[in-house]
Amino acid sequence: MAVRLDAVVARFGGELIGAGDTLILRVATLENARAGDLAFLSNPKYRNQLATTQASAVILAGPATGLSAAILTPKPYLYYAKVAQWLNPPPVVLPGVHPTAVVEGRVDPTASIGPNVWIGPEGNVGAGAVVGANCSIGAGVKIGAETRLAPNVVIYSDCRVGARCLIHSGAVIGADGFGFARETDGKAAGAWVKIPQVGRVLIGDDVEIGAGTTIDRGALGDTVIGNGVKLDNQIQVGHNVKIGENTAIAGCVGIAGSAVLGARCTVGGGAIILGHLAIADDVNVSAGTLIGKSITKPGTYSGTVPFLAHGDWLKNFSRLRHLDAMADRIRDLEQRLAVLEKPQ
Repeated sequence: MAVRLDAVVARFGGELIGAGDTLILRVATLENARAGDLAFLSNPKYRNQLATTQASAVILAGPATGLSAAILTPKPYLYYAKVAQWLNPPPVVLPGVHPTAVVEGRVDPTASIGPNVWIGPEGNVGAGAVVGANCSIGAGVKIGAETRLAPNVVIYSDCRVGARCLIHSGAVIGADGFGFARETDGKAAGAWVKIPQVGRVLIGDDVEIGAGTTIDRGALGDTVIGNGVKLDNQIQVGHNVKIGENTAIAGCVGIAGSAVLGARCTVGGGAIILGHLAIADDVNVSAGTLIGKSITKPGTYSGTVPFLAHGDWLKNFSRLRHLDAMADRIRDLEQRLAVLEKPQ
């Protein structure tokens, strides 16, 4: 798809610098760009690459000194994302049901159902949706219009997926949450008794769910993923979790059951959020942080222990068990010092 630079500006705005008839074929980084590429500068530390880039044009906040063509915008990275999306549209949907698919529910005539798909009784696949090869769509599942499921996605019974979602391979939606009660009496003492998980997973519109991510169904109520949420790969979302609109969560995050995350939050990779906590809107959790109590105010929160050589770690952390006693001794010393410092 080749477009003129002035056509890009006409579509997305910004200030055009240089030749509007410059042809753009792709988007690329400043370092790897070639003729026909539209590059972008969003981080000032890469500004020195402007002198050597071979890109035909650059998206940046300015100035555009030395560039033959550029687009000036206050948010270059966002602008780049919109252009990249325009130049790389998803594959065209080819309506139809593959002969090897088993369809017990309803499929819109404009939807595409791939090889070896199973759609259970009372399942419903909306207009323009795509269900990739080997997907398993349980009984009563509803999939919204223009949603795309990559191959090998599993959605358990009665869950809901909104419109224009994208769910990547290996995602499992609606498996049982981790709910058990421990037997305390008789010969079975110590055994675990399973608690049936009878809720659903409700996923809003414009949600993306990464490969290998799992979202457990609710124990009694529902697990809810709000509109516009973006989940990276290999995230665990426990039962009855609620995630607010337009929250983005990076890979390998674990969210324990019944936690509630607000709208427009970000959670860095590898963070852990304990169960039954509430996180306010507009909270940013740094990578690797352990959230052990509720957060009531917007802001950025971090809490990690730097790694050490093993011997140093043992030496330093062996003292943790003595902290209470050390605090008592310090308090006693402070009291004695205060007596000594009193005027005679």
